[in-house]
Amino acid sequence: MLQCNMKQEGDVAEAQGMKYEVPVEMRDFAEKSVDQARKAFDGFLGAAHKAVDTFEGSRTSMQTSASDATRKTLSYAEQNISAAFDHAQRLVRATDIQEAMKLQAEFARTQFAAMQVQMKELGEIAQTAARSATAQAQAAATDAAAATRSAADKATTAFRQNQE
Repeated sequence: MLQCNMKQEGDVAEAQGMKYEVPVEMRDFAEKSVDQARKAFDGFLGAAHKAVDTFEGSRTSMQTSASDATRKTLSYAEQNISAAFDHAQRLVRATDIQEAMKLQAEFARTQFAAMQVQMKELGEIAQTAARSATAQAQAAATDAAAATRSAADKATTAFRQNQE
């Protein structure tokens, strides 16, 4: 499928400088395939958003944090898949291996940077959720202790009144 433009066969010096070209028909076919995959993914993403919306309602703070993390993760997935489709689109338009390698290296760099930012943000969400859960647990324990003391005091008072 790939065409090799060489002046003399068997000449090693020439072989190192050869240029592989991707046929136009092959690039067109690949581009159509990427477009179809993108449309299918967009449909899946719409269904995923609807599913997340369905599960929302009245929630506790932890449920809110989990929902926020889920939405953020879904957003990141959408961004990453969109970047991958954009990259695939550029890649199928590459006219030679050198251009494809350059595009791949650029994509790897940008995705690595994006993943670092995404992981940092998800870590912050997790820390916030943990702090919130800890604060809620402490408040619940304090309330339970106060309620236990109050009940014990009432029981003691009632017992003393019955003794008199």
